[in-house]
Amino acid sequence: MTNLLLFIQKLPVSTAAERYLLIYMIGVLLIVTSLVVLFFIVFQKRKNKLLLDKFEQEKTFQEELSIAQTEIQEQTLKNIGWELHDNVGQLLAAASMQLNILKTKVDEETKENFSEASDYVKQSLKEVRMLSRSLNNEVILNIGFEKSISNELSRLKKMKFATAELQVKGDVVPFNNKKHEIIVFRILQEFFSNTVKYSEAKNLNVILHYLKDQLLIEATDDGNGFDMATVQEGSGLLNMKSRAELINMSYALTSTKGEGVKLQLGYPFVNLSNY
Repeated sequence: MTNLLLFIQKLPVSTAAERYLLIYMIGVLLIVTSLVVLFFIVFQKRKNKLLLDKFEQEKTFQEELSIAQTEIQEQTLKNIGWELHDNVGQLLAAASMQLNILKTKVDEETKENFSEASDYVKQSLKEVRMLSRSLNNEVILNIGFEKSISNELSRLKKMKFATAELQVKGDVVPFNNKKHEIIVFRILQEFFSNTVKYSEAKNLNVILHYLKDQLLIEATDDGNGFDMATVQEGSGLLNMKSRAELINMSYALTSTKGEGVKLQLGYPFVNLSNY
């Protein structure tokens, strides 16, 4: 300020009145400039707050949408499981019973064909009941996380694979949030489904590694794999990723063409998810 006054005093002005007028004009200019700068700062803070609020609202909306979609999917799977168990299962059981009755009324040569058909129906009934259990979240919660995965792998091994194995490392830590347990199981189910449909794999393996602070999950197949740079994320891949994000779970899917696919998940035991 002192330097500014000295500068003004050196200006070629004829009278003291003109000098004071110049000081007044410079003062007004400084005040206006300060107000403009202050207004700009306030405006930027207001703008940033609005953008942050919008981002938070969008994030909350996406989380609620994911929760709603997950709950709808779970209810749909449960209904399908009930339908398979109660209706389809009963029809297959009735068909098996009728075949056993008819088998007693035919000659010995035909009985062999009836026995073979009856075995197919019994096996179909068993498969339907296993599938219905894997779709019903209440059954999964009752038999436990590890047992559910083991049952699913056993079912898939009969369908397609040479080996389908589960390996558990460390001391098992139960899920505090049972909804999270179902979501993690569904992510693995989605991975299994993609493997069955696309990979042409012979072997499927899952490792559950219980550490002090988290559960590390690794699921791998030895199928065709795919190029990560060119593959388009289908609904299956998006479902796995969105489900993992919903429960604050780390998610990594890697693959190389001709070398299979690897899914890596990390579930923190202290989980701050809102779901």
